[in-house]
Amino acid sequence: MRICTDFVLASQSPRRRKLLRQMGISFFHIPANVDETADLAIEPRRLVESLALKKAMAVSGRRPGALILGADTIVAYRGLILGKPSGAIEAAAMLRQLSASTHIVYTGIALVHADSHRNVTAVESTAVTFGHLSETEIASYVKTGSPLDKAGAYGIQDDMGALFIERINGDYYNVVGLPIRSLYMLLKKHFNDLIEF
Repeated sequence: MRICTDFVLASQSPRRRKLLRQMGISFFHIPANVDETADLAIEPRRLVESLALKKAMAVSGRRPGALILGADTIVAYRGLILGKPSGAIEAAAMLRQLSASTHIVYTGIALVHADSHRNVTAVESTAVTFGHLSETEIASYVKTGSPLDKAGAYGIQDDMGALFIERINGDYYNVVGLPIRSLYMLLKKHFNDLIEF
């Protein structure tokens, strides 16, 4: 698939960049630099949708002729929103919460094309069940530094993070940070004039 205009990922996430390359999409990436502080009163689906659109709109102002992709991922556990941990102590606390339980990963995606006044959003959710994590496992994983830049303090694609997961119900790529099927369907439905196969 080829996008027939400049395509910009409004993110610095290496995981999202890797997934776009996997889809065969050529793109630029420009971090959105927006305030991602979560309003804990907002329902998780609405929160990720709002943040994804906010990111895409922020970058769209700098590249109005381009098609902009914004995305945001959070983990929701028993009514709590778990974003990226502030440091090792918070990462370990998050992993203790997720141990031997099921949580939901939400990713919101937004596509904005300012020149044609189009913007669309979608939200994907996936249930993830962790096995029991020992204190040694948690400490070893946190020590790698990998949990520090990920919502919920883990990466399903990480060597060690993958070992903690008993099962998932839903889109694996959503847990990585970009539900590529949802993105593909948005592109086909709303921007078919800008793509070629």
